[in-house]
Amino acid sequence: MERGEQTRRQILGRAAAIASVEGLEGLSIGRLATELAVSKSGVFAHFGSKEELQLATVRAAAAVFVDRVVKPALELPPGRARLEALCEGWLTYSEERTFPGGCFFHAVQAEFGARPGRVRDKIAEYGTKWHDLVTATAAEVPGVADPAQLAFELIAVLELANSRSVLHDDPDAYRRARQALRSHLP
Repeated sequence: MERGEQTRRQILGRAAAIASVEGLEGLSIGRLATELAVSKSGVFAHFGSKEELQLATVRAAAAVFVDRVVKPALELPPGRARLEALCEGWLTYSEERTFPGGCFFHAVQAEFGARPGRVRDKIAEYGTKWHDLVTATAAEVPGVADPAQLAFELIAVLELANSRSVLHDDPDAYRRARQALRSHLP
């Protein structure tokens, strides 16, 4: 049982890495089996379909994001320090290439944004949870008049840093993002 769970985690780790670069459509059971030196039937047995593989990959990437970005910030008391920690955690997650393509969700949102279906809905759900968390955290900062607007602006800065770094190989993207975040926070 544990061996099967370990194989599943290994498959999903590789799937998330691939999807961050090539998108969720770049995943295939055959490719994962070949890259991980396991049988196709073994990979298929864990997921049953490409859509289930994609959904499991999204959930696995979300768990990594929560561990790397959200949990450390939530250890801080509510207020500015927590908001800064969420933003810095996100920048570090992207900058250190937790996933080779930068932010996993930034990559797959563009791919699935206009497509109906369960995968799009799951990606959108996690995006909404992130926006809601940043908004709620901003609301805990004294002096913030419009937490939703501040969250929108902070997330825009984070995502632009990721885009500039990944697409344009901009060596200043994260430094500029940190500077912009400092100027946005009260």
